[in-house]
Amino acid sequence: MYKWVKPIFFKMDPEAAHHLVVDGMGTAARIPGAASLLRGIWGVHAGRELEVDLFGLRFAHPVGLAAGLDKNAKAVAGFSRIGLSFMEVGTVTPLGQPGNDKPRLFRLPPDEALINRMGFNNEGADAMAVRLKKLGRRPIPIAVNIGKNKLTPNERAADDYRECLRKLYAHGDFFVVNISSPNTPDLRKLQHGDELKSLLDAVSGEMRIQAKKHGGAPKPILVKIAPDNDEEQLGYMAEAIRSSGMSGIIATNTTLGREGLTHANAAETGGLSGRPLTRRSTEIVRSLYRMTEGKLPIIGSGGIFTAQDAYDKIKAGASLVEVYTSLIYKGPGVVGEIANGLRKLLRQDGFDRLTDAIGADHRQ
Repeated sequence: MYKWVKPIFFKMDPEAAHHLVVDGMGTAARIPGAASLLRGIWGVHAGRELEVDLFGLRFAHPVGLAAGLDKNAKAVAGFSRIGLSFMEVGTVTPLGQPGNDKPRLFRLPPDEALINRMGFNNEGADAMAVRLKKLGRRPIPIAVNIGKNKLTPNERAADDYRECLRKLYAHGDFFVVNISSPNTPDLRKLQHGDELKSLLDAVSGEMRIQAKKHGGAPKPILVKIAPDNDEEQLGYMAEAIRSSGMSGIIATNTTLGREGLTHANAAETGGLSGRPLTRRSTEIVRSLYRMTEGKLPIIGSGGIFTAQDAYDKIKAGASLVEVYTSLIYKGPGVVGEIANGLRKLLRQDGFDRLTDAIGADHRQ
């Protein structure tokens, strides 16, 4: 089905096509019978061998949706029916903001890549809370990706992350601290030095406050990091994330690198996602797993187009994986394609369960 509509989408402005898809998925889910139709076309019937229990949550298989597609939680009901086992919404900031000037999203078809400099454009935490509350029961685990407003200086960044938690705690299954987008000035500086430890300690403290207020154990919270870090920087980040009581790491966000690109849009500024990021993000997963001795769960994200791409990240140490750019280039069917392919790869390597393959490269 997607191969018929993709040429239409790719003739449109990328951001206009983006909004058409998100709004369309949100509208479709409200039409009687449409949710069942979406599930019938793209639903994934994953067996027990692909199940992952992590963060106190059950994932039917390891393939979820990365943040950035449904920034305002407009289409959770629709995306929940196309085979994904979980999804991130956001990045959301305490106050709504327009983001950077347009154009700010670019396709690089020969490179199977995207460049974006969106700048955390979103309607704000209050608007997202209203939508997620109306959703009621969440069909799949929902992660809320949180960030700081553009005008908030780094020394007050913790206030923004804490405010997002206060407004959205009740409506997410787990949370992601985004300190790695290249499109908000100085945001990536929060990944390093004392700023990172102070920020994560503040976030962890707010999570405990909200857990006490709402009842139950604190919800899981992960940190999303950039691929443009060397081994020394990764080591520091891994230790800061672990010591602050974070639940895991998402590796990785988009890259500022442009090596090997062929399309003219490579000259555009912003974060690069897609196929060019495949190898680097897997290397980051492998390094983090080694540094943390496999004790800090990792979600692999970046350039996952095939089951082999996902499997490489899982064997490198990822417990779950996320797609985004491949969904744009290959359509919703890529989720089932990856899940079914993983089942075959597990059998080839003699693994009974996907969880047996996590970090397998480190045991050889």
